[in-house]
Amino acid sequence: MTSTPPESQTQAQPCCPRRVAIPRETKRYADILKALADETRLSIIGLLAAVPGELCVCDIEAHVKHLSQPTISHHLKQLREAGLVTAERRGTWVYYSLDMSAVGRLREFVTLLGG
Repeated sequence: MTSTPPESQTQAQPCCPRRVAIPRETKRYADILKALADETRLSIIGLLAAVPGELCVCDIEAHVKHLSQPTISHHLKQLREAGLVTAERRGTWVYYSLDMSAVGRLREFVTLLGG
């Protein structure tokens, strides 16, 4: 004995929920999240967050020993461009610190996620 499925099951139903637009304000966080999506950059952010004030680039390079100086400079540039760190040149050295306004933007993003 075969039975036919109910009419509601025979109609084409979408396999995925309908798309919901991401709120426009989340786009401003994309650069920050891209910058944080790298293990080395996360390590640098953690290092800067762990110290009060600022660190000389030489201290950051000493912490990230497995990478060359140009690679570390590239990562620091990415963090600066994302607005996560600030940099101040003093003579031949550059001093970096965590940009606290970026921390505020991250908190705003978490709030958008419902946290």
